[in-house]
Amino acid sequence: MSKKKSIIVKDNNISILKKSGLDYISLTDIAKTKNPEEPKDVVKNWMRNRSTVEFLGLWEKINNPKFNGVEFDPLYEDSGKNSFTLSPTKWINNTNSTGIVLKTGRGGGTYAHKDIAFEFGSWISAEFKLYLIKEFQRLKNDENDRLKLDWNLQRTLSKVNYTIHTDAIKEMLIPEVVASKTASFIYASEADILNIALYGITAKQWRENNPQEEGNIRDVSTIEQLVVLSNLESINSVLIHQELSQQERIIQLNKIAITQMKSLIKHTSLKGIQH
Repeated sequence: MSKKKSIIVKDNNISILKKSGLDYISLTDIAKTKNPEEPKDVVKNWMRNRSTVEFLGLWEKINNPKFNGVEFDPLYEDSGKNSFTLSPTKWINNTNSTGIVLKTGRGGGTYAHKDIAFEFGSWISAEFKLYLIKEFQRLKNDENDRLKLDWNLQRTLSKVNYTIHTDAIKEMLIPEVVASKTASFIYASEADILNIALYGITAKQWRENNPQEEGNIRDVSTIEQLVVLSNLESINSVLIHQELSQQERIIQLNKIAITQMKSLIKHTSLKGIQH
C-alpha cells in the first residue's frame, strides 16, 4: 500500500490508502463516527447482515477472479441468523477477498474498496454516505488537477527540450563560409557549385564520405536545404548571365545560402514553438 491520505467527512477524519492502484477507504474510521470506542463491533454488525454478505460476494465475483465462491456459499446461507457472526479477518481468510483488506500498525484497521466503503457509509446513514462520496470525489478531482498540471509541465519541458535539440541540429545545417582563396581552387560542374555553396562539399566527396547511403546528397537533405537549393538554382542563372566567374558565383551563392538558411531555421523554430 502507498502513503495514506485522508478526507474530512462531517468533521471526521477518514483515511484512504492505495492498493494495486485502487482506492481503499477506512471502514474503521467510518465506524468510529458511530462508536468511537469499539469501531470493530460496528463493522462486524454490518457484515453479519444477509444483504451485506450478498453485496460483498457479488462485488468479489465481479472484480476478483480468485474469489473463493465455494467458501462463500455457506457464509451466505448462514447470514442473517441470530447466531451468525462475520469479521473482516474471517471474510478475507475464507473467501480470499480483495475488496476488504486489513492494515496493521499505526493507522491500521479495516479498509475496503470505495464501492464497499460507500455501501458501509449508507448503512451508517444516507447523509453520511452522501458526504463521504462528495469528499472522496473532491479528493480525486484535486488529484486529477495535480496530474494535469504535472503532465502539462512535463509536456512543456519536453517541448522546450525538443526545440533546443532541433535548433541545435538546425544550426549545423547553416553552411560554412567559403573563403575566396578556397573558391579559386574549385573547378566544378554547375550542380556542384550549388552543392559547395550550400553543403560545402561536392557530390563526389559526399559519396566518398557516405558509401553506406543510397542516392545522393540531395536525397538526404532537409526541407530547409531543398528550399534554399531551389532558390540558389534561380539565382545562379542570373549570376551566369551577369558573366560572373565560377569563383565569384560560389562566394555570392554561399553568402545567400547562409542568409536564407538562417532565416528559414528561425522561421520554422518559431512555428514549432507556436504549435
